[in-house]
Amino acid sequence: MKQRTLALIAVSIATLIYGITYTIAKEVMPVYVKPFGFILIRIIGSSAIFWILSLFIKNQKIDKTDYKKILIASFFGVGLNMLTFFKGLSLTTPISASVMMVTSPIMVLIFSSILIKKAIGKQKVLGILIGLIGAIILITYGSAQDTGATNSNWGNFLIFINAASYGLYLVISKSLIEKYHPITLVKWLYLFGLFFTIPFGYNELREVTWQEIPTTIYWSIGFVVVFTSCVTYLFNLYGLSKLKPTTVSVFIYLQPVIATIYALIVGSDSLHLVKIAATLLIFSGVYLVTKQIDSSVK
Repeated sequence: MKQRTLALIAVSIATLIYGITYTIAKEVMPVYVKPFGFILIRIIGSSAIFWILSLFIKNQKIDKTDYKKILIASFFGVGLNMLTFFKGLSLTTPISASVMMVTSPIMVLIFSSILIKKAIGKQKVLGILIGLIGAIILITYGSAQDTGATNSNWGNFLIFINAASYGLYLVISKSLIEKYHPITLVKWLYLFGLFFTIPFGYNELREVTWQEIPTTIYWSIGFVVVFTSCVTYLFNLYGLSKLKPTTVSVFIYLQPVIATIYALIVGSDSLHLVKIAATLLIFSGVYLVTKQIDSSVK
């Protein structure tokens, strides 16, 4: 099987995991574990797993000049990314959060233009504007008829920040994954991310009443630590090593589809006109931004 095909499969599996994570993580927060405390659990568990896994691969030394880039990638790919995602998800609904994440390809294009001077044509500019209008509508009016959301507007905005952070992470980490083994890179990303999240999550972690948490919630926490954190990061990093950042980010299209189906099946969310209209605008914008991307990837 060709490496490109394997990379596409890996990114697809990661996207499937992300899609059902919206509902699974929402079941944990904020009733049993507050969002920042949950993030700290996630990063502690994932860091331990990756550092243990690194014992079974060839030791690879990090160049001193790359530590700064890894630190920046960790801030946007682990610290800011995860903190805003879980906090936003705790305030909004799974479907709204997954739709907002679709803006990530737009942010990848914007950051690629700024950091690596990639030209943006008129079609892509139009796509950016349409997609951002959809995001603004969802942030501003997405709370209509939402159930299970305490502050949809603020939650949707935080998910948008998360999407921007993830987009920037994809651009920054591209050169790193081409140079280092995925486990070597991700263990350092999570270790640095741990220092970013401890100040936010320490007090919330101390507040957790472990003896009152049902067994099903423990399984949900374990799923997020092992699959959402470890498996998805490794699969996405592998995909990123074989594909362009914009191609990897396009797979985020599937997240709202998976998240919506799963959320509706388990009854954790509902659809309404504002969500549908915002989704159509965002998808239209992302289509214009990413059109003809794959044709240029060998």
